[in-house]
Amino acid sequence: MHRFVAGLLAASLICLVTAGGMWFAQRTILFPRSPNVTRPTRGPAERVPLSEGGALFLSPVPATGAAAPLLLFMHGNAETADEWVDHFAEARQRGWAVLLLEFPGYAGTPGSPSETSLVAAARAAFDWAVKDPRIDSSKIVSYGRSVGSGPASQLAVTRAVAGLVLESGFTSVRPLAARFMVPGFLVRDPFDNLAALRRYRGPLIVLHGTGDRVIPLAHGQALAGAVPGAILVTRPCGHNDCPRPWGQLIPWLDEHVLNKH
Repeated sequence: MHRFVAGLLAASLICLVTAGGMWFAQRTILFPRSPNVTRPTRGPAERVPLSEGGALFLSPVPATGAAAPLLLFMHGNAETADEWVDHFAEARQRGWAVLLLEFPGYAGTPGSPSETSLVAAARAAFDWAVKDPRIDSSKIVSYGRSVGSGPASQLAVTRAVAGLVLESGFTSVRPLAARFMVPGFLVRDPFDNLAALRRYRGPLIVLHGTGDRVIPLAHGQALAGAVPGAILVTRPCGHNDCPRPWGQLIPWLDEHVLNKH
């Protein structure tokens, strides 16, 4: 009996140590910082300080002087806002302004990343945008890629966005963590996108690679299925090699945001 109790205590200690390691290490895994900060190559890019995180503002090209619709973009976990400046040239040429959110703790931004801080940063960016006269506050689209789909989805149900774009997004971090033997109750930043979308009834377009091995296509299918009228656009690519499908995105934005009555 003594040996049994000792073995049980040892097993319990191992479980506690393992759980503790999972608890404290997961944010390093979920929010890896990009090793390089790529400065904008196509400007001007205006740096916007926020109460949470930071952002880069990109005007339409050419600027018309009128209030412009806005794509509020939230990047992936091992990226920075600076790396995305050149990816929105086509949207800017079509009259869109872009606000690239920088997460707390990324690229020298104060704070540390978590679900709470990323969602707060997204809300701070939206609140800044609605007050800026260069932006049409009725035409702000929340756009999240990968882990950025988390704050983008939460923003869509807490602010009056004109539309939602989710690229390579997940239903929740919990099923992804389960693949690494991390139980759901230990996930500190669950980002339950599926639950958020069940409360959202605005325009939604979901972009997902059919060969995505990081976040399988089933996640994108479930996200699109949660919102009536949502569109799912699949492409033959993986998680990090999918170009923006402007050929589908621009017409969708025109129909559901710019020309919506």
